[in-house]
Amino acid sequence: MKQGVQDSPGRPVAAPGGPAPADRRVPIQRSSVRGQILDALRTALVTGDLRPGEVYSAPVLGERFGVSATPVREAMQQLALEGAVEVVPNRGFRVVERGARELAELAEVRALIEVPVMVRLARTVPAERWAGLRPLAQETVRAAATGCPAAYAETDRAFHGALLALAGNEQLVRIAEDLHRRAQWPPVRRGRAALVADAAEHVALLDALAAGDVEAVRGLVRRHFAGVC
Repeated sequence: MKQGVQDSPGRPVAAPGGPAPADRRVPIQRSSVRGQILDALRTALVTGDLRPGEVYSAPVLGERFGVSATPVREAMQQLALEGAVEVVPNRGFRVVERGARELAELAEVRALIEVPVMVRLARTVPAERWAGLRPLAQETVRAAATGCPAAYAETDRAFHGALLALAGNEQLVRIAEDLHRRAQWPPVRRGRAALVADAAEHVALLDALAAGDVEAVRGLVRRHFAGVC
């Protein structure tokens, strides 16, 4: 999903305060404007429409979305808390640049958190409980088949969040979701085949969890995060 400032249909132009992130106008409803702007900006980060190292101003983005600069600025402040952007005084917000090492470190931290949790769940959660998560796993498979990184990222986050929620620890879920978002940008260029393989691991993981196969669960989760970097 791409957004951008346009001076004629289909032709994006740059604007003072930073480059326009994309080329497709997205209607923003007046209810919960800040939340919709935040979702749109997160999507632009995952797709690469907001480019690492570039500075974007709230007024320019606000003009693009047809809203004032205030909800854009508020959404950008949230993204700053999440580590996606940093404030540039009197200019706007710069999209954070991350190298391969930092992305690998994020994947390692996620594995350190999720591997022991998944092992514990494999030992304690009844097999029938995992059936309720099948639709979420299948949703990741469908999203992967489209080849759209933003669609896949959303379903992937929902699946992992639902798994971890079974541990009954809200702080765990919040921390894991924050790490997941941080690991999504800058976007790692992964083709459709890589996304499909990644989604297939979700289904395999559910099978192993339902079977109570601890070693299979441990190996699948480790390989899953190793493939993210």
